[in-house]
Amino acid sequence: MIRINIEHILVHTSLFSLSISAIFYWGNLLCRNKNLRSLGKISFAIALACTTISLMIRWFHLKHLPLSNSYESLMFLSWSVSLLNILLGHRDENVWVGAIIAPSAMLTQGFATLGLPEEMQTSTLLVPALQSHWLMMHVSMMLLSYATILCGSLSAITLLLVITYDPSANPSSPKNLCISYLLPGNKKYSYMRIADSFNNFFYLVSMNHRREIFIQKLDHWSHRIISLGFPLLTIGISSGAVWANEAWGSYWSWDPKETWAFITWLIYAIYSHTRVTRGWRGEKSATVAVSGFLSIWICYLGVNLLGVGLHSYGWLI
Repeated sequence: MIRINIEHILVHTSLFSLSISAIFYWGNLLCRNKNLRSLGKISFAIALACTTISLMIRWFHLKHLPLSNSYESLMFLSWSVSLLNILLGHRDENVWVGAIIAPSAMLTQGFATLGLPEEMQTSTLLVPALQSHWLMMHVSMMLLSYATILCGSLSAITLLLVITYDPSANPSSPKNLCISYLLPGNKKYSYMRIADSFNNFFYLVSMNHRREIFIQKLDHWSHRIISLGFPLLTIGISSGAVWANEAWGSYWSWDPKETWAFITWLIYAIYSHTRVTRGWRGEKSATVAVSGFLSIWICYLGVNLLGVGLHSYGWLI
């Protein structure tokens, strides 16, 4: 009972810290205030520490890595995304990273903590099919690859949004204002100054230049992050095939989750191939990454909603 109460406190502290961190990160984008960014980093670090401790407590209690149900996998996914933000967000030029990743980690953990019923959040013994040393290798690699690729794909989504930004059209619209604050540069523009500035030719040139630089930066980081996640996805699928052969006597059975994992792998293989052989950059490359983003969520949660197949032990309804 004490362990459960401690976990409850840690998880809710983490969720609250992620929420505060997202506010600070977006406040930094709007105000270009380094103090707000520092507060965002501190809040995010607190959230990561709380999530880490809660997972370790459950690990010691269960005697295995806590990845046996939807709640535990979502918490591990949130932890992985948070860790990636810490690694990427330390660079001064990556002020946009926290503003993108913090809300994602918050929503993932919020769904696990507040969206799932309590009976799905309780720790249980592993079913016989999961009692294997392959659990840590396969499931952890899959979730780490999901976290990494999702972050890279979120950068691609941001890129597509920035491409639609036109500084000369309706500057005071919420979308254009939000995107203008994402663009690199330390100047702060109020609603009136933005509107008035559009009469200035040099302002338009400056904004378009900043927009192009930011698109290139998003494309660069999206590719780098996805390039890290793709090998992890390959290792995860391969180790799962070996585990399946040991457990069920077949490397591949075209189970719904296996099928969607293969589709996801194929999409990001196309993403990497087209960048290398055809030189795809920017909008084309980002569109492929976004399709992979949707495929991952279908593979990870959508298939679980159906509750069918060999991976149905973690289904949600």
